[in-house]
Amino acid sequence: MSIMKDSFESLTGRPVMATRRRFLSMGAAAGALVFCDATGNWVSAAFAATAPTSPTGQIVLGLSQEPTIFMPLIPHADVDNAVYFNLFSPLWSVDEKGAFQPELVSEVPTLENGGISSDGLTWKLKLDEKAKWHDGTPFTAEDVKFNLELIRNPKFPAANRAGIDQITDIEIAGPHELTFRLSKLYAPLPSILSWTFLVPKHLIEKESNPAQPTAFLERPVGTGPFKWSERSPGDHVTLVANPDFHGTGPRAKALVFKYIPDGTVLYTQFQTGEIDYVGLLGISPDKFEEAQKLPKRVVSATPQPMIETIVFNLGKDVFKDPAVRQALYVAMDKKGIIDQIYYGLPSETESFLPHESWAYNSNLSTHEYSPEKAMQMLDEAGWKPGADGIREKNGVRLEFTNSTTAGNHVREQTQQLLQQNWLDIGVKMTISNFPAAVIWGDYWNMSKFDSVMAGINFMVGPDPDATGSFASSAIPVKGGSGSNTAQYSNAEVDRLLAEGASTFDQSERKKAYLRMQEITRQDLPYLPIFQYNMVQGVKEGLQGFMPNVNVQDNSWNASTWYWAT
Repeated sequence: MSIMKDSFESLTGRPVMATRRRFLSMGAAAGALVFCDATGNWVSAAFAATAPTSPTGQIVLGLSQEPTIFMPLIPHADVDNAVYFNLFSPLWSVDEKGAFQPELVSEVPTLENGGISSDGLTWKLKLDEKAKWHDGTPFTAEDVKFNLELIRNPKFPAANRAGIDQITDIEIAGPHELTFRLSKLYAPLPSILSWTFLVPKHLIEKESNPAQPTAFLERPVGTGPFKWSERSPGDHVTLVANPDFHGTGPRAKALVFKYIPDGTVLYTQFQTGEIDYVGLLGISPDKFEEAQKLPKRVVSATPQPMIETIVFNLGKDVFKDPAVRQALYVAMDKKGIIDQIYYGLPSETESFLPHESWAYNSNLSTHEYSPEKAMQMLDEAGWKPGADGIREKNGVRLEFTNSTTAGNHVREQTQQLLQQNWLDIGVKMTISNFPAAVIWGDYWNMSKFDSVMAGINFMVGPDPDATGSFASSAIPVKGGSGSNTAQYSNAEVDRLLAEGASTFDQSERKKAYLRMQEITRQDLPYLPIFQYNMVQGVKEGLQGFMPNVNVQDNSWNASTWYWAT
């Protein structure tokens, strides 16, 4: 079987139509917006409309965090992907069914079509000859080689080098053909490449520092369905239709990514019609029931692969003792957070993988909320209360800050609850929140925080590989490539990650990931709180919107969005 084939089914290990989420995906494909609400009821908003033959209208997407990094190959926050999906292109993308679709290639390489050798080591890419950069320069095999070599370069701070660092012997066979070999089989590579947005060689190679290409960042150039128009820092980014796009669309004249850090204001602007689409963190759970009743709005709650977590910086002395992390978890009132603050919408979890993943471990130890047990754990580990009641050991006080995006009132309520939970066991947590542009910059990427509350998708598309978040080689502040900002290092986890990526046999891969989840559940570099059930909304009449569990942002197919007339 092709390693590109049936990837959506492999996410769950079940047939495509076997779950409500599959029906969600298939229903929208028929030209209707079909959603499942939190109670399992179907909400349908079908519009008889024909796609425009040329771009028309403007679509405003409301974001609670601000996109700030417009070089997709370096570390960035998930919100930046909202722009990337429309400005840049990967070699291939992953659709709502989990199938890989050609973007910059004319055909996705598989074993069946000869694009991948039988041993999985030799790959042949045939590029779309119609693709070109926004400045009119043709897109060629030289661009692909340049991007792969840049990512492989250990001196370049790549957002993710896993898998791509196994690529060797890149050879250009023609302007639109190239081959490469892998030094060893790497099963997650197709998914990794589906999330790797390419940048133009002819512009980046002119920059003195390709990781911070000053001129390029002023006006980024991609191959995507929309071109750069303007950025007003702290307010919005505007992209306009690319008339020379080689794929389907675009069908809108412009996309405006509007940044509104205050959740209440963002929701209000969705109510009043100033915002056409609002997704991640845009409609808080306490507003879900009300939002469903809004006239001329379609609002739904759909499962997402993201896990809400408390991320510890294990480089800080206060978190180096596993007993501390375990005690903080036991002292966390998870049920109170989910039921009281999030109105029961999210799913409780013990893993970094979503329940829907074929590699999800359903047999992990279940969280127990017990302040008494937490205090006993700290006592036994030698953390004794000081004069002011805050525990300490060997001169280290159990005192730290917790940060998240300022203006997110639901997370702020969670922080306040945790602050009291942990004070009850002799741990002092100070809340220190920042604007998105600050917290998700070097503060996050270079591990300058004590702890952070963040929603993280640990997977890569439909693949459960989490090398970028857990491998010791993926710690940016130590020169690694990845997003292991927790600075977690465990030799057994490193071994299991390598083992899970070394075969296409899903049953063998699953063994590695099941064991890995047991270890991370014990080590707790991240405290898993819940799996997202995201409330999102669109204005009635917006056609083409499609939830997709395999991507980081649901603007992934905005090139095909348009207004019904």
